[in-house]
Amino acid sequence: MHLPLFNLTFLLFTSLFMTSQSTLSPFYKLSTQTPSGEPVSMTQYEGKLVLIVNTATKCGLTPQFEGLEKLWQDHKEGGLMVIGFPCDQFANQEPETNETLEEVCRINHGVTFPLMAKSDVNGKNTNDVFKYLKSQKGGFLGSKIKWNFTKFLVDQNGKVVKRYAPTTKPEAIEKDIQALLK
Repeated sequence: MHLPLFNLTFLLFTSLFMTSQSTLSPFYKLSTQTPSGEPVSMTQYEGKLVLIVNTATKCGLTPQFEGLEKLWQDHKEGGLMVIGFPCDQFANQEPETNETLEEVCRINHGVTFPLMAKSDVNGKNTNDVFKYLKSQKGGFLGSKIKWNFTKFLVDQNGKVVKRYAPTTKPEAIEKDIQALLK
């Protein structure tokens, strides 16, 4: 049986596409939103090292924004993405709205790395990204997020490789980032 070249090419392309889709890390199948409500697919970070942090602007750990920004500036050209997920679940320490949080973080804390919409990281309304991250790397309290500035490092293949406590300063993560970027 002879298939026309077009049909053969289509079957080959479809087969390759389906194979690559089925081996895609579950991380890359996730999506979230920007503060303005625009959808963000994690597939856009495929091949990058991703540091995901739940943030808050009125927390005692808020000075970590500076260290996170430094990591972003120092390593973004090498393939690092830092992504902040503002969260108000811990002592109401994120009073900003989706409309104001990016500007406040930029003006008050020098943040230029991407921020997503305010999200729950625990409970029934947990953001899907955090559901996945917590399922892959538990913490001191099991899978529950203990406080603001819990950090997850996701490698270039979408594997969650490490979870860091809220008190772990960004500069302490740099050696892990450098090792994974090599």
